[in-house]
Amino acid sequence: MLNLYADFCEQVLAIPVIRGQKTDKEKFAGAEATYTIESLMHDGKALQSGTSHNFGDGFAKAFGIQYAAKDNTLQYVHQTSWGMTTRMIGAIIMVHGDNNGLVLPPRIAPTQVVIVPIQQQKEGVLDKAFELRDVLSNFKVKVDDSDKSPGWKFSESEMRGIPVRVEIGPRDIENNEAVLVRRDTHEKVTVSLDEIETKVSELLDTIQHDMLERARAHRDSHTYVATTYDEFVKTINEKPGFVKAMWCGEQACEDKIKEDTAATSRCMPFAQENLSDKCVCCGKPAKKMVYWGRAY
Repeated sequence: MLNLYADFCEQVLAIPVIRGQKTDKEKFAGAEATYTIESLMHDGKALQSGTSHNFGDGFAKAFGIQYAAKDNTLQYVHQTSWGMTTRMIGAIIMVHGDNNGLVLPPRIAPTQVVIVPIQQQKEGVLDKAFELRDVLSNFKVKVDDSDKSPGWKFSESEMRGIPVRVEIGPRDIENNEAVLVRRDTHEKVTVSLDEIETKVSELLDTIQHDMLERARAHRDSHTYVATTYDEFVKTINEKPGFVKAMWCGEQACEDKIKEDTAATSRCMPFAQENLSDKCVCCGKPAKKMVYWGRAY
């Protein structure tokens, strides 16, 4: 399930994640193990974005949950629990949003394309806009035929995070073309109406890819390495983001780090790195490389 959550975050929400296991201090109380995906928000704070818990038979024993085995003996069930919640709505906003509002990945956007007719009171403009809607019917598309000004419509579509805006006016119709505007970068491109379905499809794929890579680049550029405690504390206090550092496995070091910096262990990544032989906190032999950070 954890890999399913991770794939959903990256392939649909365009949010890169770190896959790993929680420490005993941070795991679900009573679980044998908790596995997690951790993402980084734009302000440098971490967000636990999905978890998978192995409960073993501990809860079954506590609540008397049993089943009849093949040999007709009563056995305690082994349980798991998985979770990804509405906090991911906040994650989408905090990872991708900008000062103009939402920026939604095309694969999750309720409206992928909005068509804005320019000078819609002129004959033929609205008809062409609705004609384009039919041409683009393979996408989640709508025409903004409200009485608001074009500028208002542009701002509203940006605030709502609609990935692609199509602008069509009398001059565009004469030239058999339309203007496509990307929500994520505000870039504009003029395309032939004969190719608009193909161009919109390509642009949506490009936006989806670029949003993930942009978020990944932000996370990577805000992930630091610390090998001494002074360096660790300084980095946590001055550079919002993840800090990778070695850990001895003792909860006392986790407690000290949290007390001194308000940072917690986010996860022990499955992809381990040997940054040092010593725990960043106490200097004893290290057992795991851990992602640390301040979190929501």
